[in-house]
Amino acid sequence: MPNSNYNVGDPQADQMIQNLVDFCGNPTAPDLLKEILTTVVKMGLEHKDRGDFKLTNNTLKELRHAYRVFLPYRAKRKVVIFGSARTPESDPSYQMALETARTLVEKGHMVITGAGGGIMEAANRGAGRENSFGINIRLPKEQRANLHIEGDSKLMQFKYFFTRKLMFIKESEATILFPGGFGTLDEGFENLTLFQTGKCMPRPIILVEPKNETYWERLVRQIEEELLPKGYISSIDMNLFHITHSVEDAVQHLEDYYRHYHSLRYVKEYTVLRFTKALSPAIVEYLNHEFRDILLKGDFQTSEALEPEKAQNEYPSLPRLVFQFNKHYFGRLNEMILWINRNLA
Repeated sequence: MPNSNYNVGDPQADQMIQNLVDFCGNPTAPDLLKEILTTVVKMGLEHKDRGDFKLTNNTLKELRHAYRVFLPYRAKRKVVIFGSARTPESDPSYQMALETARTLVEKGHMVITGAGGGIMEAANRGAGRENSFGINIRLPKEQRANLHIEGDSKLMQFKYFFTRKLMFIKESEATILFPGGFGTLDEGFENLTLFQTGKCMPRPIILVEPKNETYWERLVRQIEEELLPKGYISSIDMNLFHITHSVEDAVQHLEDYYRHYHSLRYVKEYTVLRFTKALSPAIVEYLNHEFRDILLKGDFQTSEALEPEKAQNEYPSLPRLVFQFNKHYFGRLNEMILWINRNLA
């Protein structure tokens, strides 16, 4: 939350910052804008390392540009597709990525990739320019954008992996992973870690590979044989992802995830799940019996929009499920969302 007492401590500087806030005339978040400007002035007064300023400057510029690119498309659901940049067109994974992206667009979604070759190229190709985004990374050995996104206004160039990875998560509602190298595994495990720790909103994470291939199955087997027995993860965490060998199943799993579930919002001590259809008393009763282990206290209850949601006009007409989540068992939360989607008639 914004800190009303956060200031430079110099009356002249604080007044100049307030003047800049007023100059922007942005009614959405003047308090946050004031904090951002205050932080910049504090850095100017406290730091002497030019490298610190370069990193901060580049980060803010990259984020600003990405926000501007994605802003006109915020109302449309987007799916990020990861996989090896080295996968040739002749590989079955390439063809599956192409068909997956094409099918997603037919279902009304847009596709985000890392803009490179291989699986990324296949996904941009399948989605087409109109429904594609590319989030490229500048490397010592330049990674050129693939021909299906090169030159497009929705292609972004990032200097830092951390800002690039932030945008992959922030601007998408689902993750599909095809076989790949270190980069693919990095993105996959980061997605799982963010979901497991509650640092991103619930989302379908789908691991796709061709029939008769075992890239993901062997990796998951390793997790089951090494991580689970040693207690490094919980069996509940295995509910965070879905493995498939079928384009149709991958797309259907994503569609099923958002069949009735819409979004999540935290309001003080409450977790609010929004749905496109009201939950019946029988479903709520079942949740209170079968998923009570994720409650910090109290019960699951249906609700209309809470006051902070109404104040920001956040989907005021959607039905809600409100509860005090322990914010620990995100695998179980994911299991509950899937169960509601399957059983809400």
